[in-house]
Amino acid sequence: MKIVIIGTAYPLRGGIAHYISLLHDSLQSHGHDVHVVTFSRQYPKMLFPGKSQEEKGDAGKPLDTLQIIDSINPASWRNAGKVVGNLEPDMIIFKFWLPFFAPAYGMIARVAKRLMQKKGKTCKVVLIADNVIPHEKRLGDRALTNYAFKAVDHYIVQSDAVEQDLKLVKPDAQYTKLAHPIYHIFGESVDRIEARKELGIPQDAPAILFFGYIRKYKGLDILLRAMPIILKSLPDLRLIVAGEFYGDEPEYRKLIDDLHIPAQNLVLATDYIANDKVATYFSAANVVVLPYRTATQSGIVQIAYNFDVPVIATGVGGLAEVVIDGVSGMITKEAMPELVAKDVLRFFQSGLEEQLRRGVREEKKKYSWDTFVEGIEKIGNM
Repeated sequence: MKIVIIGTAYPLRGGIAHYISLLHDSLQSHGHDVHVVTFSRQYPKMLFPGKSQEEKGDAGKPLDTLQIIDSINPASWRNAGKVVGNLEPDMIIFKFWLPFFAPAYGMIARVAKRLMQKKGKTCKVVLIADNVIPHEKRLGDRALTNYAFKAVDHYIVQSDAVEQDLKLVKPDAQYTKLAHPIYHIFGESVDRIEARKELGIPQDAPAILFFGYIRKYKGLDILLRAMPIILKSLPDLRLIVAGEFYGDEPEYRKLIDDLHIPAQNLVLATDYIANDKVATYFSAANVVVLPYRTATQSGIVQIAYNFDVPVIATGVGGLAEVVIDGVSGMITKEAMPELVAKDVLRFFQSGLEEQLRRGVREEKKKYSWDTFVEGIEKIGNM
């Protein structure tokens, strides 16, 4: 098939860009002709809460992308639709996670389809829905989403939570459920001794990792409130926070001060983590902790699994589908500091790390890119 993927891609950064890079390479390895169309401007600076939108450091193999979509310029959406239509793809795949991009996606799909129809050709529009209902809701979300969804022929969902939301928003949707594949773009684990030396963590200290963009729904504040409880029993424990603040940084800094968490117990790497540094943070940790308030699925679990690191996560959204309680990690019943602390303490005091690492190595076999691509191929043949 000739396939056009539309979404965030290199040189833009973040988990979605990594996902599209891996999807591009996996589709190509199956013999498909793949093109990527991405943003010349993804977010206006005034709407972007982070520090930079572009990748730094070693970003892996750069994609041969067309950067032509300006998220706030409708003329660019129409132009992108013409470019996509002239490529005459068999399938257009949109990566969707936020209603903000729905107007652009909807117009691109419509323009491309109309152009191909004039040529007597057809294509299938497929949307990979990371979220159907966003974590942080805003007025007009449903209307924007509906505009994009009316141009979609088939959906891919990656968790039960998103499946349920899709049925709620579009009961007649044609969809396929495919598991979120592993992020292997960050390479192999590094030696724990060397990783801890680099981060300044004692070799014998318990270490937990909170990784990724710091946003309210991800519950870093809950984990911070759990720290005084944890430190009463594990005074040498280190909490590694690796990821960029998306707003509210002063609130988190104040919370750390108010809780009197000793500086020696925190490793704060609160800039964007370049691809070639990701392995260091996961290799230094005994376990990843995701105290999310809400979730659909989390790419952080798939990064942890790449490095054979178990995960402690709250049982929200689709997290309990991939973090198998007692097998590849632990599921905390609610996003409450006392319960998060209880599970972190049980992980270390019961010596669960090696058992759960073995479970991760077995569980992650389910999440291959080959399986995901085979699912896309079936959609193309429908």
